[in-house]
Amino acid sequence: MLIVKSILVVLVLVALVAVGAGQAGLLRGRDPTELGVRDGRLRPPSSTPNSVSSQAALYPENPQRAYADIAPLKLQGTGPQTIARLRRIIEEMPGAEIVKSAPDYLQVRFTTRVMKFVDDAEFWYDPSVQAIQVRSASRLGSKDFGTNRRRIEEIRQALAAR
Repeated sequence: MLIVKSILVVLVLVALVAVGAGQAGLLRGRDPTELGVRDGRLRPPSSTPNSVSSQAALYPENPQRAYADIAPLKLQGTGPQTIARLRRIIEEMPGAEIVKSAPDYLQVRFTTRVMKFVDDAEFWYDPSVQAIQVRSASRLGSKDFGTNRRRIEEIRQALAAR
């Protein structure tokens, strides 16, 4: 019985330390420096299963290409109109912060409420394919447990519904 209580006390302490670290901003990770569009491409997906990208197929050497692959978003009007719609949708999402906004590009930071983990997302109007290319990646950890994919699919559904 004493061993079980000791284990429970340790687990509670570990959880409190983890939440404290998150609240102190220690789990935010670093701001990425290489986001944006270069040569008609967004940044490649991560080499670990913690990101999604509609351009994953452009990086066949990436070991997580299949995990990362996600369809681009369909236009709802013109490219700039769709980016504006995306901005309005995202501004209503909890933990979302617009970092950069242009008629053809949107960069967003998503922060979880309790642990303060940060995911960075990009949306770019690609005129060559008449679609919105998307990339979303966790800053920390080697797995995202499907969080980035779920978020992008939620945004896709909201965009189609408007």
